Amino acid sequence: MPTVFLTDAIDPGAERTLRCHATVIAPREPYGLDALADFLARSDVVVVRRRLPPGLLAECPRLRAAVRHGAGLDFIPVDEASRCGIAVTNVPGANADCVAEHAIGLALSLCRRIAAFDRGIREGRWGDLREAAVKLTTLGGLSAGIVGFGRIGERIAAICRDGFGMEVRAVARPGYSEREGVSFHDLDTVMKESDVVFLACPLTPQTAKSIGAAQLALIGPSGILVNIARGPIVDERALLAALREGTIAGAGLDVFEDQPLSADHELKGMTNVVMTPHVAGISQASMKAMSAVAVADTLAILGGERPRHLANETAWPAIRARWDGLDRVSADTKR
Repeated sequence: MPTVFLTDAIDPGAERTLRCHATVIAPREPYGLDALADFLARSDVVVVRRRLPPGLLAECPRLRAAVRHGAGLDFIPVDEASRCGIAVTNVPGANADCVAEHAIGLALSLCRRIAAFDRGIREGRWGDLREAAVKLTTLGGLSAGIVGFGRIGERIAAICRDGFGMEVRAVARPGYSEREGVSFHDLDTVMKESDVVFLACPLTPQTAKSIGAAQLALIGPSGILVNIARGPIVDERALLAALREGTIAGAGLDVFEDQPLSADHELKGMTNVVMTPHVAGISQASMKAMSAVAVADTLAILGGERPRHLANETAWPAIRARWDGLDRVSADTKR
């Protein structure tokens, strides 16, 4: 049977389906780089839920595909995979609702100071918390800016527009047509004209550190930044300075430049920050949906078929040729 390596746990039902068709490597204990390299080298397909360091895929003679359990392709060195004749797939949109709801939750927590009030009550305070409430804001009546208008960005826009009556501006890739209730602008305009800015774009060489001191200054001292995309999109030093100096009012962060945060990270001491540990895309429903798509693509690959969600399409001829070569070697070995 072929071998499939799960870098981390997937939906149990999807894993059971996979075990009917393949030998599954599913480590239950923490493992390091050496073990990761060993598991990859022994596998025909890897289902990816953690970052694969560059340089490993070239040492995987059997590996046919890296199947991303999620949308973000920054966990996989795609160019390296293409050079090696390894297919890369992802699961676009399966957790869009989950991520969008989490983004709104972070924004609400900041506007209504939910996390801060919860801490205050546990510390035995009450009266001073109620006095501070007169300075709270609501999302209704504010404007939303969305940087990245894919499936997640669209869902955030819909919730902001239809749920809170917010004016919505967005930065989108060229070719996007106007949406009802959403206007498209350049990055600086969106940052300047929005009260709450949501980052929902992929991490690419073009977007890395695209939100720096100049962009944060445009948001202004009453503005909020919410990042449910990827940490390195924001210049973290500039963000820390903006939060420390009051250049922006606050930040809701699900992702960070380096994960997990160090024990003494400055963000942990900031009262104008609400943080979650990169869980915006995770729920029972989203895990089930993402796992189902990832397993379907995995089974297609093991059956020699082009996967539905192929991400490195330009490399497909080379991938197909390599798969054919692997099949010939396998057939010769069985004779």
